[in-house]
Amino acid sequence: MNKKRPKHLALHKIKLPLPGYVSILHRVSGAVLFLSLPLLLMLLDQSLRSIETYTNLTEYLSNPVLKLVLFGLMWAFLHHFCAGLRYLAIDLHLLPSLAAARASSMWVMAVSLTLTVLFGVELW
Repeated sequence: MNKKRPKHLALHKIKLPLPGYVSILHRVSGAVLFLSLPLLLMLLDQSLRSIETYTNLTEYLSNPVLKLVLFGLMWAFLHHFCAGLRYLAIDLHLLPSLAAARASSMWVMAVSLTLTVLFGVELW
């Protein structure tokens, strides 16, 4: 067996199908949500502590950069949630064929982006 395999993969040349991108984004969004948990807990604490801290928090969150960060976190949550439902459906054999599983990845992207835009417009 003398196979010529590359020693170093050129990741920018690999063409993944859409389910591959959904899988990678699911992992990235999970990591982002995990790492942002202290920030989100601090925001919750400040919003519940007193009326003064709540008004200070609303003033801070009126900053467009912070709104954009929260918008990104909202996308991460919605994508992770939708992709998690997709993986649950695959594990329960509710998507019996490869074509159905691939089509569900399109739905995950469409639904998560649509919900992000709808909630983002409402919150902006």
